[in-house]
Amino acid sequence: MRDFAISALREPPFPTGRHGATDQVASESIEWASTFGLVDSGQRVRRLAGADAAGLAGRACPDGSVEGLRLLTDLISWLFVMDDACDEDGLGADPVRLGPAISTLLDVLDRCGDPDVAPPTVGPLGDALHDLCRRTRLHDHAGLLLRFVSQMREYLLALLWEAGNRERQRVPEMAEYVQLRRHIGGVHPCLTLTDLASTRPSGSVQRANPGLVALDLLAVDLVCWCNDLFSYGKESQADPDAHNLVTVIAQDSDADEVTALRGAAHRFNQGLATYLDAEETLRATGDDGIRDALAARRNWVRATYDWSVVAARYA
Repeated sequence: MRDFAISALREPPFPTGRHGATDQVASESIEWASTFGLVDSGQRVRRLAGADAAGLAGRACPDGSVEGLRLLTDLISWLFVMDDACDEDGLGADPVRLGPAISTLLDVLDRCGDPDVAPPTVGPLGDALHDLCRRTRLHDHAGLLLRFVSQMREYLLALLWEAGNRERQRVPEMAEYVQLRRHIGGVHPCLTLTDLASTRPSGSVQRANPGLVALDLLAVDLVCWCNDLFSYGKESQADPDAHNLVTVIAQDSDADEVTALRGAAHRFNQGLATYLDAEETLRATGDDGIRDALAARRNWVRATYDWSVVAARYA
């Protein structure tokens, strides 16, 4: 089924790239995760290394600073560990357990990485999150710091929505799923740190451009839907995950699995066509800042596809 879904996808027509420091950053990020206790056993270290956060970051940010690539890789590693705790370790199916954990992490975010306001002892996930905020703050770009913190807050709150659905064995309706999937995917904060890694991060004028705001949503949808299609085979080995585009289409249309897979691929392909049209309009009318932002977003769409093809995480 996985191969069927992938063969129906249109390959993003964007150039591929890979940061020259990807391999160096891969080992450094695993060490960072181990230092903060995000991975505390050989098995968890191997699982995180196999997820290849640096491989994804290096493709998504092929031209950024090494420091920026390292920060992005560490964020992706953090998101992988958090997602594994929710999806595979049971935390995400129990809102009563997840709620206090989310509350603690929100408390960390409220400090915005201020080194003079140390968070309380909050465990590995909280300590590592504070470090990500602290390092983002060091870039002295207040707008991007606040954007990153806000997007991480939205990600955490969306996990509670996901947990409530799992507890009730509820599959969300399509419009609801599309909206909340943008947040549980964690793509928005990754885009922000990709912008931060750029030698010319976009300014507030470019980020407020309605065309770029709309394009951001399209890019995030494409990344999330691509992820859904590649991960569906693994997720459907037991009960299908309610938070997958294929599962939502199957319920929404009362479709069988093959039809739902075909429908999910069609939705991705249509979204890609819409993205290309919107990008062309912005490219023709925007300034250099807009064009740099467009390059970052097409890199993320292409990187997600290429990384997913080889990702051990979906095996």
